[in-house]
Amino acid sequence: MDSSTILSLENISVYYGDNLILENLSLDIKDKGFLTLLGPSGCGKTTILRVMGGFVKPNSGTIKFNGKIINNIPPNKREVNTVFQRYALFPHLNVYDNIAFGLNIKKVSKNELEERVEHMFDIINLKGYEYRNVASLSGGQQQRVAIARALINKPRILLLDEPLGALDLKLRKEMQVELKRIQQSLEITFIYVTHDQEEALTMSDSVVVMRDGEILQIGTPQDIYNEPNNAFIAEFIGESNIIDGIMHEDFSVEFAGYMFECIDKGFGKLEKVDVVIRPEDIIVLPAEEANISGLVESAIFKGVHYEMIVDAHGYKWIIHSTECQEVGTEIGMGITKENIHIMKITKEEVTL
Repeated sequence: MDSSTILSLENISVYYGDNLILENLSLDIKDKGFLTLLGPSGCGKTTILRVMGGFVKPNSGTIKFNGKIINNIPPNKREVNTVFQRYALFPHLNVYDNIAFGLNIKKVSKNELEERVEHMFDIINLKGYEYRNVASLSGGQQQRVAIARALINKPRILLLDEPLGALDLKLRKEMQVELKRIQQSLEITFIYVTHDQEEALTMSDSVVVMRDGEILQIGTPQDIYNEPNNAFIAEFIGESNIIDGIMHEDFSVEFAGYMFECIDKGFGKLEKVDVVIRPEDIIVLPAEEANISGLVESAIFKGVHYEMIVDAHGYKWIIHSTECQEVGTEIGMGITKENIHIMKITKEEVTL
């Protein structure tokens, strides 16, 4: 285990009745980082969080905190706190007393309590709200109170289970920035669960992509987006054009009826592959200036770009461009070698 690892899951398996949720899952989490567990509903990401927090005991495997096994340590004895999607604030207590609740349970001195609560109000930017009823707060403000209530006990790790799910889009975006700011200012480990790709890419130092209880890829947001391991990740993380291709040799791939130079290597000669091209990486050209050309079937304004569907060589290509092309127009599509990403075809894809 790396010295920077604070929490480690080793060969964790979890069953709910006869249903296998996690099987031999292993994951090392670095101290003071922001890690996101990302995947569709039912993939097991919340179960991992509950295993870390002590709310679910694995059927097999080992949980280590700073190298020490904590499988039998109850949730209240772990240096871990959790913020759930439902904030579960105490309606009979004002904002100050909600935040101070954990310290009152621990019976810390009055001076220490006041100092730590005041610090939390600075952290969450809610100075002046101390004696308000929590029901009078907005969703974003309530979420900050829930975070402060969890942080005031000075956990080494904060677990966040889709805490922005109940907020509207504008508040969600604001809170993404706030959460990252809070994590960086306190220098503690955040482990965040979401099915929202934008949240994962916006806030995280590291992203764990999951499906069906398995980890498919771990990497930085840039790695996950630009170099997905398989077609599922490429489609789940943003939009992608995924085209059938053949690797003729290192740095040379055939797709859409033409040979293209690429930057990938290590494939077998004439190996069938998936070719991934992001919509924003396609350059709109006059039809006669590109190998690939097709007819624009639709063009929708998305705010910062137009999304066009182009019928070309048996595929419906997605293109994002700041300039709109009229429906029915024939256009060319330019693609640089750096924006052609080659992936091995999984066994699952082969059998479909």
